[in-house]
Amino acid sequence: MDTQGRKHVDPADQWVFDPETGSYQLRLEPEESPARAVPTQGSRRRAEESPASSRRAGGHGRGSGGGSGGRGGAPASRRKPKPRKSRKQKALLWTAGSVGFVLVAVSVGGYLVYQHINGNISTVDTGDIGSDSATSDGPVNILVIGTDSREGLGNTYGDAGSVGHADTTILFHVSADRSNATALSIPRDIITDIPDCPTKQKDGSTKIIPGTDNVRFNTSLGQDGRDPGCTMRTVKALTGIIPDHFMMANFNAVKDLSTAIGGVEVCLAKDINDPKSHLKLSKGRHVVEGDQALAFVRTRHSVGLGGDLSRIELQQQFLSSMIRKMKSGGTLTNPGKLWKLADVATKALTVDTGIGDVKKLSSLATDLSRVNTKNITFATVPVIDNPAEKVHATVVLDPTRAPTLFNMVKQDVSLTEVKKKQKAADASKLKGTMADPAYVRVEVYNGSGIFGAAQDTVDWLQNTKGDPRSTNGGNASADIAKTTLEYAPNQADQARRLADWMGLPASALKEGTKNAKELANMTLTLGKDFAAAGTPITAPTKAPAGIQKVVANDKSVCAK
Repeated sequence: MDTQGRKHVDPADQWVFDPETGSYQLRLEPEESPARAVPTQGSRRRAEESPASSRRAGGHGRGSGGGSGGRGGAPASRRKPKPRKSRKQKALLWTAGSVGFVLVAVSVGGYLVYQHINGNISTVDTGDIGSDSATSDGPVNILVIGTDSREGLGNTYGDAGSVGHADTTILFHVSADRSNATALSIPRDIITDIPDCPTKQKDGSTKIIPGTDNVRFNTSLGQDGRDPGCTMRTVKALTGIIPDHFMMANFNAVKDLSTAIGGVEVCLAKDINDPKSHLKLSKGRHVVEGDQALAFVRTRHSVGLGGDLSRIELQQQFLSSMIRKMKSGGTLTNPGKLWKLADVATKALTVDTGIGDVKKLSSLATDLSRVNTKNITFATVPVIDNPAEKVHATVVLDPTRAPTLFNMVKQDVSLTEVKKKQKAADASKLKGTMADPAYVRVEVYNGSGIFGAAQDTVDWLQNTKGDPRSTNGGNASADIAKTTLEYAPNQADQARRLADWMGLPASALKEGTKNAKELANMTLTLGKDFAAAGTPITAPTKAPAGIQKVVANDKSVCAK
């Protein structure tokens, strides 16, 4: 009840949609009293005029001597008296004004929130590598970079003022159908070649930073002024996978994000007291945030073998737990938590210009959130000790397992085997006898875009498979997406042998209609699905044996 003893009606419930006008109007009485509903604009005008009409009927009009020429009365005003507003009309004005104020406040507030969040975002123009679109109908590759920059952090973590290198790097691949994702951790101490890198300067010009060969991967960022675009180019050269976007975070990001979501649960299989990272935790499960969370992901001397590969496993456990917390802890459905997380995340992250505003970041996050945590797999790029060193301080790619893993990612094959990505080969095309290796005649053309791919394949066929009759045809007339093998009907046994060697899918086999002359060559054209000589064109459905991996929804993982 209000102060006048009337039944209270929520102003928000008084707005009703008028199908005749296509707009909302205020209803001053309960809906069950249609006779007392708000009048239309025309009837309201007539209602406002009715007091004057009644006055004329009551003898106050010109015919009763009350006009300007009448006797015994004061001259009447030419202006009609302003009608007094009823209580209902006052309520109407008050309610409309209040609702209008609220709408304006919300609009301004929303704009200010948008401007605030948008103003938090730092961006880097990576030039011709990456995508201008936040989302895609196909797979998406995001390079997540954790820099060890100490800029603005003082002496808290040592190396004060260090510009930072690519201390932690994860290539996050999301499948085209968003059913699964693979996160590949790239060791910082892997030896690789860093290509020339064009970088945007503050004055708008572009500076080419020369590449270097046989150096640590982490120097792809920070060294000689290299920016995250240089790291993206290095990943492309190392893996053959092109990142669409990057997200870079520093020490503060780990501290602030872990705090914003209320902590991250981690597990230790033993007590840890690491004076270098300042992590001191007992065996068992703990919820860490802030400085303690940062200490956890930086620790390496007290776990595993005490190196970067052991630390990677800690980071994968931490990120898996963080993903679980965000997806299941109500973080993304709680406005307060979501605002805090958005504010912290946008302050903590630097991204490429392709996702450099709130709308694009929001679209990307919404798109990627469709992946179930049980189908997100963290894996470490397979490596072996650097054979060039007596004391093994660095590593190099495992020449057997790494190309296979990269090929799986490029061909969108899930490590969790959500479903088979490769169509079964057409048995009718692959059945039959296979030619002796010494009689397989093939000319290899390079349409892969990989320098030297044709010659590498010829060398592999001759030296590994015993095929002395393979030859290098040079570059194809144009790069092609898929590898093809063209052959005549009387060369089918040779085609089967070559398809078996190279792991060619049935779709790659193109049989002609006429028999070939004796001693004629088949034509093998390598496409962009070619990874390396000896690596099957058709990606395997299972990851190589022995690679380190963990699924994001596995809560049983504990650091040893």
